[in-house]
Amino acid sequence: MTEQLLWDPLLIQRYNKPGPRYTSYPTAVEFQPAADDLGERAAFARRDNSKALSLYIHIPFCRHVCYYCGCNKIVTKHTERAAPYLELLKKEILLKRALLSKSAVVEQLHLGGGTPTFLSDAELTDLMQFLRQHFNFSHADSADYSIEIDPRELRPDTLKVLRSLGFNRLSFGVQDLEHQVQEAVNRIQPESMIRAVMDEARALGFRSINMDLIYGLPLQTLESFDRTLDTIIEMSPDRLSIFNYAHLPERFKPQRRICADDLPGADEKLAILGHCITKLSAADYHYVGMDHFAKPDDELARAQAAGKLHRNFQGYTTHGDCDLIGFGVSSISQIGDYYLQNQVTEATWEQALHDDRLPTMKQLITSAEDKLRRTVIAELLCHLKCNFAALDEQFAIDSRQHLQSSLDELAPMVNDGLVIIDQHAIRITDKGRLLVRNACMAFDTYLQQHEQQRFSKAI
Repeated sequence: MTEQLLWDPLLIQRYNKPGPRYTSYPTAVEFQPAADDLGERAAFARRDNSKALSLYIHIPFCRHVCYYCGCNKIVTKHTERAAPYLELLKKEILLKRALLSKSAVVEQLHLGGGTPTFLSDAELTDLMQFLRQHFNFSHADSADYSIEIDPRELRPDTLKVLRSLGFNRLSFGVQDLEHQVQEAVNRIQPESMIRAVMDEARALGFRSINMDLIYGLPLQTLESFDRTLDTIIEMSPDRLSIFNYAHLPERFKPQRRICADDLPGADEKLAILGHCITKLSAADYHYVGMDHFAKPDDELARAQAAGKLHRNFQGYTTHGDCDLIGFGVSSISQIGDYYLQNQVTEATWEQALHDDRLPTMKQLITSAEDKLRRTVIAELLCHLKCNFAALDEQFAIDSRQHLQSSLDELAPMVNDGLVIIDQHAIRITDKGRLLVRNACMAFDTYLQQHEQQRFSKAI
């Protein structure tokens, strides 16, 4: 894999259509309603006990609403709401822990939301002590224990507490450093606040720090975002996620507070993305794929170089071979061939747990065809190529013949020099790296069943 990214705005505009981000295949829109928790119990019963665990804890509370946000969250200033939620969360943890082998080892933990740092330092400490009491956490250097933080929601000792609890990776949203943009999206966090968090996190020894930026926000311009990039590059986070803002006010109520007339036009938005790619590449950030950049010595970049990168519901990861167990409202689990999602409202999640049921809302069991296509999509997203011989061996088929209709669908991308298909493999070219999502869509047999409006545009 080279560090070469070829920027062709006309070509990108031509292929810029809505499609999934493929944190799973089949995607979450294919999950089916679950009448009870028997399917989830079956997933645990059939689990390969030799596999390690990745735990995801969803903390849904936010003190403030960010107008761009499409996450599953509960906006409240009443911090006392956390206590009853955490008690039920512990109940869910115990219910699921009882279905796991005693020898199961946790190699990855992520607290997301919402705003996990909505919890007090004492609540965070209590939750982590509870988890460590009931799970075997790996002490390996490769173990990944991360949390999303909000710089506005940190007490004086919060970062020290998190580090003492074993967290070794932080992720937080910056989005944009321009004050007028922050005002327009209701997320005011001055540069001095971001710098203070970075400096303290470095001093405390967090081994990886990720920042999120968003392009396409109201009042953004190429010139203003360039200033944000200059500052962020100087702060030198280990990873950067540069997300496309998808304005879907009909789906996400907070976005109705954003004035559509203030959004940058399509050409300006594309120019911002192109400038991001050029500037970050010049600053020695490796383009991992799908909006993600990492320093060459970061674990993500090293895993990709070694052919060991994975992709799951947490995005790009070095621990994709773990079973993912989700806890809390709306969380998703991936256990072997099963995908499972918890109830997405606090009330229905609570009721299930009060009734001593796993709070399953939706589920899906992947078929042999799903697993084949999931492998192709993951290989393209993570490593930009997929070898037919490996597929033949893994699935005992003539994969090139089996996937012929999908390969035919890639003909326009082949003609445009974005994809190469020969007798050995499918390869994404340097010219096609920014459009790998489009190549994956050719292998998605469910996609034609859905309106494109259900997904954001590729760029």
